[in-house]
Amino acid sequence: MANLLAVSWLQEGPFALKRWAALFEDLPLFIESFFYTIGLSIGALIIAFILGIIIGISSSANNRFLRVITRIYIEFFQNIPLLIQVFFVYYGLPLVGIVLDTYTTGIICVGLYHAAYIAEVIRSGIGSVDQGQFEAGQSQGFSYWETMWYIVLPQAVRSMLPPMTNQVVNLIKNTSTVAIISGADIMFTANSWSAFNLHYVPAFTTAAFLYFILCFPLTKLAIYLEKRNKEAFSR
Repeated sequence: MANLLAVSWLQEGPFALKRWAALFEDLPLFIESFFYTIGLSIGALIIAFILGIIIGISSSANNRFLRVITRIYIEFFQNIPLLIQVFFVYYGLPLVGIVLDTYTTGIICVGLYHAAYIAEVIRSGIGSVDQGQFEAGQSQGFSYWETMWYIVLPQAVRSMLPPMTNQVVNLIKNTSTVAIISGADIMFTANSWSAFNLHYVPAFTTAAFLYFILCFPLTKLAIYLEKRNKEAFSR
């Protein structure tokens, strides 16, 4: 009886071999979505890093206006779910004549969203540098931005790397939000493919594995950097 149940499970159950065979036939779809996700992540990272650095440095400035503006930006994007932001850009902007495709929408929304978090990492890193370094830069005739770029940020990088790496991991996982607007990423491909043929377990197992390939090395890198950072500061 047990053998019959096992055979039936292998033939008709969620892990049935025929389901996996169907997945391997359509594996190119998942590979294509994998590279779509990579491209989306890279585009969003570029926006997030450039904007995050500018906002992070500005939030540490003595200029009150800059601090208020950057605080508004950070609080706005950190306290509104990314999914709502994606909906607003993709479905709301066309009402005022601005139409963006899913790929561009994903890059912009994920990039702007994570820029707020990267800005906080930058601000925290700047705060870890001794105030005397700012005074030293000003005594040499450097402007605020020159002091940041040449003196403060190089010293702050070591403490910023571990949380920054974690933000990259979170960004990659958050690209899955484009699935809600039919962006051809890993999550959308898994969902649409499994909905068509009802092979849910192979589809989402493969999706999880592809995300794991992208995120696990970065997670290990963050742990390594954090460990090395603690050793350096304990000397």
